[in-house]
Amino acid sequence: MNDFSTALTVTSGALKTQAARLRHVAENISNADTPGYRRKMITFRTETDPQGVTTVRPGDLQLDRSDLREVYDPSHPLADDTGHFEGSNVDVMIEIADAREAQRSYEANLKMFDQTRQMSAGLMDLLRR
Repeated sequence: MNDFSTALTVTSGALKTQAARLRHVAENISNADTPGYRRKMITFRTETDPQGVTTVRPGDLQLDRSDLREVYDPSHPLADDTGHFEGSNVDVMIEIADAREAQRSYEANLKMFDQTRQMSAGLMDLLRR
C-alpha cells in the first residue's frame, strides 16, 4: 500500500468516526426534553489492517448512567403524586461543546484528505510529463 492510499484510508476512517459522533450528539440534543432519555456516548477504537495501517473507528455505544433530572410539572402525564417526573440527563451545553469538537476534528481530517488528494494529483501530473 502506498503512502497516499494509507493517508486516505486513515483520514476516511477518522471522517466516518467523527460523523458517527456528530450523529449521536444530534440525537442527544433532539431528545434533551424526552422523559427518561439517557445521553448516548460513542467510544473510539483503533484497528490495524494486515498491511499495518492503524485507523480509528467508532467503538461501542454507551449510555450515560448519571441520574436523570427530576422535573416538576404537575400537568405532565408522567408526573407522580408530587408533580415530578424523570427528565433526561442531557446537558445541551456539553452536547454543543462535543459537536464543536467533532466538527473541528472532521474539518481537520477533511483538509488532510484533500491535501493528500491534491498531492497525489500533482504527482500524477509530474509523472505524465
